[in-house]
Amino acid sequence: MINNDSDTSREWAAQAYALLKQKQALKKEEEKIKEKEKIKEEEQIKEKEQIKEKEQIKEEEQIKEEEQIKEEVYKKDFSNVTYETAANLGEFDDEFTWSAMVLAAQGKKINEISTDEIDWLSKLRRGLEETRKGFVTELLDKLGDDPLTPESLDDLETLLIRADVGMDSTNKVIDSLRKKLNEEVVGGEEGIKFLKNELQAIIEEPIKNSGSNILVPKKGKLNVWLIVGVNGVGKTTTLGKLAYLSSKSNYKTLIAAADTFRAAAVEQLKVWGDRSQVDVISNQSKNADPAAVVFDAINAAKKRNSDLLLVDTAGRLQTKNNLMDELSKIKKIIDKKVPDAIIESLLVLDASQGQNGLKQAKSFAKSANLSGAIITKLDGTSRGGVSLAVSAEVNLPIRFIGAGEGIKDLRPFNSFEFVEALLADR
Repeated sequence: MINNDSDTSREWAAQAYALLKQKQALKKEEEKIKEKEKIKEEEQIKEKEQIKEKEQIKEEEQIKEEEQIKEEVYKKDFSNVTYETAANLGEFDDEFTWSAMVLAAQGKKINEISTDEIDWLSKLRRGLEETRKGFVTELLDKLGDDPLTPESLDDLETLLIRADVGMDSTNKVIDSLRKKLNEEVVGGEEGIKFLKNELQAIIEEPIKNSGSNILVPKKGKLNVWLIVGVNGVGKTTTLGKLAYLSSKSNYKTLIAAADTFRAAAVEQLKVWGDRSQVDVISNQSKNADPAAVVFDAINAAKKRNSDLLLVDTAGRLQTKNNLMDELSKIKKIIDKKVPDAIIESLLVLDASQGQNGLKQAKSFAKSANLSGAIITKLDGTSRGGVSLAVSAEVNLPIRFIGAGEGIKDLRPFNSFEFVEALLADR
C-alpha cells in the first residue's frame, strides 16, 4: 500500500513539510517581533529612568538653589534685624526728658507713658540727627537769640532746600515767615516755634484731606493694602514690619507674596512671616503670575476671616507701563473677588534718595492711585526733609515711618512727633 501510494505520500509529506516550514518561519518571526518589543520596552524603561534621573537632578539643583537663596537672605538681608524684645528703660537724661515732654505735649498723663513710646521717640530723634545736623544746628547757630532778619530767612531757605524739603514746602514756609516778619519782630525762639507750626501744617494737610488721621484696618471687612515701590527702597522689609505691627495690634493678618519677579523676595517674606507669626501665601513657581497669588491669598483670607491682607508687589518690570498694568490686574482681581474690600495703595520711599524719591512718588501717584506713603531709612540720612516734599508736592499723606533696622522700628506717622524730632534743640 505504501508502494502503491508513494506519490500521494510524498505529496502529503511535502505539504506537511511546507506547513511546518511556514509555522517555523512564523514562529521565528514572532520571536523576532517579541525580541524587538522587548528591546523597545527596555529602551522605554531606560529612557524613563533617564528622564526621572534628569528630573531628580533638576529638583536637587533647584532645592540647592533655593537653599542658597535662603541662606543668602538670612545672611545678608536680616543680619541686623532683631527679634521682638522689650524696650529697656534707659538713663534719666536729656533724651528721656525730651521724649517724655513730647508725649506730655500731646496730652499724655504720667501713668499713660510707656517705655516703648519713650524708646521709639528716642530712636526717631537719633534717626533724624543727620538731617538735623545739616539744618537745625546750623540754623540755631546763625539765629542765636537775635530776631529774625531778611538775611536769616535767606539762610533758612537755603537750609530747607539742602534738606530736600522741596521748593513748594520751602516757599510756603519762607512766605509765611516773611509775612509775619513784616508785621512784627520775631525772636529766634519764636521763629523756631513758628517754623515748627508751619512744617506740621504742611505735613498735616494731606492727612486731614484723607479724612483719617491714622491708617488702621477697618473691622468687619477685608482690608487689602498693596505695598508698592521700586526695588531697593525696603518694600518687602517694610511689609514684614507692617505684618508684625498689625499682628501685635490684634488684627488677623495674612501676607501675599506677589513680587514673583525678584529673586529671594518670597523667601525674604517667609522669614518676616515667621518672625511676625503671620502666614505667607505664595507660589514657588518661577515667574508665577502675581494676580494668581493674590487670587489664592484672597481665598485664604476669606476662609480665615482675616482683617488685613498685605500684598507685596513687583518693584520692577521691563517698562513702567508693565509695572502699572500688573498693579491694575491685581486690583481687578480684588474688585472681582471682594468688591466690598477696603483697598489702600501705599508707596514705600527711601528717605536717603531725597529728590529721586520725590520723583518716584510723583510717577506712582499718576498711575497707581496711591492713598498714602511710607517713609523708610530716616535714620542715617541728611535728607529726612523729603517727607515734607512728598506731602506738599504730591499731596500724599504719610502713614508710617521707619527709623531703624529692627522689627519694631516702623510706626504710624505722627506729624507733631516728627517735626519735634526734626527741629529738636541741641
